[in-house]
Amino acid sequence: MLKLKNVSKFYYSKGVIASGFSRVNLELNMGEFVVITGESGSGKSTLLNVLSGLDTYEEGEMYINGQETSHYTEADFEEYRRKYVGNIFQNFNLINSYTVYQNVELALLLNGENKKDVEDKVNEIIDKVGLSAFKKTKCSKLSGGQKQRVAIARALAKETPIIVADEPTGNLDTESAAEIIKLLAEIAKDKLVIIVTHNIEQVEHHATRLIKMHDGKVFEDKVVKNTAIEDADVARNYRDITLINRVRLGLRNAFNIPTKTLLIFAVFTLIAFAVGSTYSSFQKMEYDNSIVGYNQFFNDTSDKRVVINKPDRSQITQEEFDKLEALPNVKKVVKDDVMIDYENSISDKEYNYYFYGNFSDIKYLDGEVTYGRMPENPGEIVIEGRENDYYLSDRTEDVLGKTYYLDVYNANGDRIEDNPFTIVGIYINNDSVRWENIFYGGEEILSQVRSASASQYYDLKTLFEGAYYSSSPGEGSFYVVTSDKVPEGKAYADSELNGMVASGNCVGKEIEISTSSIYAKNSIKLTIAKTYSKVNYKSLMGEEYKDDYKGRLFINPADYDKLMNNGIFQSSVYVKDSKILDETLSEIQGLGFNTLAMRDALDKESAEMMHIVSMFKTFVIVALIIALFFISYFILQIVLKSRNAYYTTIRTLGGSRKILKQMLDIELITVAVLAYGFFMGVMGLVYGGVITNESIVELADYLTPINYAIMFLVIVLMAFLISTRFARRLFKNSVMSTFREEV
Repeated sequence: MLKLKNVSKFYYSKGVIASGFSRVNLELNMGEFVVITGESGSGKSTLLNVLSGLDTYEEGEMYINGQETSHYTEADFEEYRRKYVGNIFQNFNLINSYTVYQNVELALLLNGENKKDVEDKVNEIIDKVGLSAFKKTKCSKLSGGQKQRVAIARALAKETPIIVADEPTGNLDTESAAEIIKLLAEIAKDKLVIIVTHNIEQVEHHATRLIKMHDGKVFEDKVVKNTAIEDADVARNYRDITLINRVRLGLRNAFNIPTKTLLIFAVFTLIAFAVGSTYSSFQKMEYDNSIVGYNQFFNDTSDKRVVINKPDRSQITQEEFDKLEALPNVKKVVKDDVMIDYENSISDKEYNYYFYGNFSDIKYLDGEVTYGRMPENPGEIVIEGRENDYYLSDRTEDVLGKTYYLDVYNANGDRIEDNPFTIVGIYINNDSVRWENIFYGGEEILSQVRSASASQYYDLKTLFEGAYYSSSPGEGSFYVVTSDKVPEGKAYADSELNGMVASGNCVGKEIEISTSSIYAKNSIKLTIAKTYSKVNYKSLMGEEYKDDYKGRLFINPADYDKLMNNGIFQSSVYVKDSKILDETLSEIQGLGFNTLAMRDALDKESAEMMHIVSMFKTFVIVALIIALFFISYFILQIVLKSRNAYYTTIRTLGGSRKILKQMLDIELITVAVLAYGFFMGVMGLVYGGVITNESIVELADYLTPINYAIMFLVIVLMAFLISTRFARRLFKNSVMSTFREEV
């Protein structure tokens, strides 16, 4: 069965060579109960390890059924142990977190048998060693004698032709030792049983052969009883462990030691949050850089603003505005888009109080009035500003209730004070990042502002007697200004206009004023009702004439409003969450609008910096992952050292390194996935508003589904790489070398 010819075993440690045993010659056969004895250090346990394939040899030749083994790789010895050898160790080498049943069952599962098919066989073997009452008991709770019986049961379950036992009674009392030896003697009737012991008296009346060793050499080999039987092809037939059992054992190992599971879980949870927070920080940095810039056409370049119009440049209807406001991520729709970028100044009659900013619909006031009240009547507004504004914080009583005017001037340079309004409320908003004010009012005030702002964007021309004239100061006699002294549908012209008609009198003549922009054209026809000159100007207009009034065309403010307010063609949509702006842009485009997101309309002075940040982000994240890998491996290898004995025990049962690696992969990846699941659960609570911690909320704000998917792959890959690195060190040598080394 087994034959050793001049076999020697040496150990190498720090340049020193030590001999385990030297030039041993033995031939062992089936049916023998071989006892190897000798003093400590004589080489008997080392010889047993070589015979059982747990350790290699450096010299000579060992034959198994006549076949040489000097060329064997570790994989070959794994196959040998699986087919031929059942081991019983002095320290039992049981899996203490498994039950008696699971320890015995493991030997059968590793040989490719199905879990359901082995139940009767496992129970029968457990009963044979007298442990039926303990089959559901974890081995950590058994006595020494009971543990040794489990070790024997596990060896029996393998049904191998060779049973090797290293000091099987070393930790047992006399009675238990006698029972174990008797059991082994019974097994030896049809197997080769090899026992190493220093207590020859316990086994000599059962032994069929006694081998004594001294100083690494066999100095006595004595046959006590000739019980050898003819060797046959008695190798154990086996298959690889099934995939489902690999998964089952991997999952069992993931949770069988709660402390170990929690430690691994904590490490991978730390990895998830570390990678997530780093990724989020750089996403935020990139996003902040992406919204830095300016645009010469738009004053409000908020990343939450989207400018819209229709592809055919037609007017936007109220129905379309309603659909826009119904979109889930839309906060507000500002119809008067031009007023967002047209900043106005307002002041009181005496110019003692002056404010500068934009007008907005009162319905967009996002807060409660700090001082005063909300508007209740036409012509009333609320002003928004910061607390450090002197007039709004220290002079509130002077500001409230005062009459103000738009700082809009006519051609004479006089402020138009036809439509005054009153500040009735002050809203202090210290969260605002703008230094300008916002004036909130109703439609009647917005109409005034709309007319004033429209003149900045429309090309205004006058058609008279078949010729067009521009409406600009110094460009002729048709600089259009408003006055409530002029009736609707009429116009007052400079008397010099009389010289432009054949009859010498322009009164009663029709004049057409037109406006045009990139969106629309509009015009009104008025009748010249009167002419003015230096002589009659005061009686006609109610004020003194000035030289620069020459060439003006006065019309009623209502006619001017009709001319300028001819529909809404461009508006702005403000979103609630700019992080999902792309999704909202698609929804707006689906409603038939062109879109221009302000974040994409900026002159990117920082484009080069963004590129540097992006490259730096990639470098830092890769460096972080590498650092986390080694830190995690350093921590986990300490935790996983508790698995050293487990996986080495599996190897003694014939488990291959490939199978063990797969089981370790399943164990670590399972815990890693659970840790990632916990991380996602925390993020879910953040998105649900349950967790409001500022740093965690910010972390969640800048992570996208793609980021989460990448993080999942990183964590799973890291678990796999840690498993691979640990397995490479754990399984690189023979079983006994692994036992002796620190992993």
